[in-house]
Amino acid sequence: MLAGCGSDDDSSAAATTSRASAAASTTKTFDTVCTADDVVVDGEPDSRPEITIPDTCGPPTQLLTKDLTAGTGAEVVAGTDATVQYQLVTWSDKAEKDASWDRNTPFTVEQVGQAPVIDGWNEGLIGMKEGGRRLLVVPPELGYGKGGNGIKPNETLVFVIDAVAVN
Repeated sequence: MLAGCGSDDDSSAAATTSRASAAASTTKTFDTVCTADDVVVDGEPDSRPEITIPDTCGPPTQLLTKDLTAGTGAEVVAGTDATVQYQLVTWSDKAEKDASWDRNTPFTVEQVGQAPVIDGWNEGLIGMKEGGRRLLVVPPELGYGKGGNGIKPNETLVFVIDAVAVN
């Protein structure tokens, strides 16, 4: 299973060279919490994105979603399958941890809403349409939590997800 979207029971993780901005201190405190608009995503759908996490605000404590490109196809609803391409960058070190683009193979999330993936995906994919690109910023409680699962414990996860197909 993939490090970026496997369930809490998954023990594998892939670490790759960062293509994100330089790492910030993990002990730094901020006066403001980032919004989805503070995270910069470059690149077009159907191509690998570049994700830049800001140094001027702190990680959000709730799931954030933002449609970067609106899809025009079928909509993801609870119980549907969604085939996606994705990239995962961790907030604290701004490092890429996983990307389906590296494998040239999209990932299928079966029965969204109850799939064996992190809760942030089960919640954050709902409403996405085929052909769309969405930013998900997932707090630790909806990601890998204290266990980390190959990711630093209590890490905020930043995903850019392209909906390739919805069935």
